[in-house]
Amino acid sequence: MNLLLAEVAQATQRLAAAGVPSPRFDAEELAAHIHGVKRGRLHTVPDADFDARYWEAVARREAREPLQHITGRAFFRYLELQVGPGVFVPRPETESVVGWAIDAVRDMDVAEPLVVDLCTGSGAIALAIAQEVPRSTVHAFELDEDALVWTRRNVDASPDRARVTLHAGDATRAFEDDPSWSGRFDLVISNPPYIPLTEWEYVAPEARDHDPQLALFSGEDGLTAIRGIERVAARLLRPGGVVVVEHADTQGGQVPWIFSEDRGWTDAADHRDLNNRPRFTTARRAVP
Repeated sequence: MNLLLAEVAQATQRLAAAGVPSPRFDAEELAAHIHGVKRGRLHTVPDADFDARYWEAVARREAREPLQHITGRAFFRYLELQVGPGVFVPRPETESVVGWAIDAVRDMDVAEPLVVDLCTGSGAIALAIAQEVPRSTVHAFELDEDALVWTRRNVDASPDRARVTLHAGDATRAFEDDPSWSGRFDLVISNPPYIPLTEWEYVAPEARDHDPQLALFSGEDGLTAIRGIERVAARLLRPGGVVVVEHADTQGGQVPWIFSEDRGWTDAADHRDLNNRPRFTTARRAVP
């Protein structure tokens, strides 16, 4: 075993003892980042090239600083995004949410789908849809000025940037001052804040101590933002258009009821993620 692999093994033990959920992966990813190689090529790094800064990175992760803040990047579907302090780090669970939405848009008989991503954060959802639905036009809303710094970087770096329009503003009031957008969108999608304020102490340190509070918490029951998203989606979607909203795995029995028939919705349903946990709700705007 070369020196770097031996150090990775020791780092794995340290991260595991600190409660890091994926200690081996994180130890390898940090080593790859510091030494400028792919994880599968760590064994090729000569002993003489071992960089002691690796242990600085391990100490930061041991203190539960997010891996993505240390490396400066997050992977989401086919994207590599720039992230850091001030922006919500996209999670793997959201990939299944976006996958469902992309399939739904592709199934629509629409030549150039019109999409709005509410609470876009890093821009992960908006950019994934723009990339995977090449004729789509995507509008993305973000309120937090610190997050917008990262959103702009990611949009500007994207080859699909011409089809993504970023709006600085409250997602629950999207296009409120411009009624010309009402009833035009094919898809409204959102990964909004949904953690109840009462659950603060149970949130993982990586999120609680490093993600923006605005991206995490949403009222006493965690559903305040989702109720706002429902109102916006009802205004923006065309008849037959679809809304997709991520939620906590404990909210699967509550969110579909927000998209009720008496509010003009049909086919409200909940869906599970790759871990078989309730993860997102979809509904269709009723056709008169």
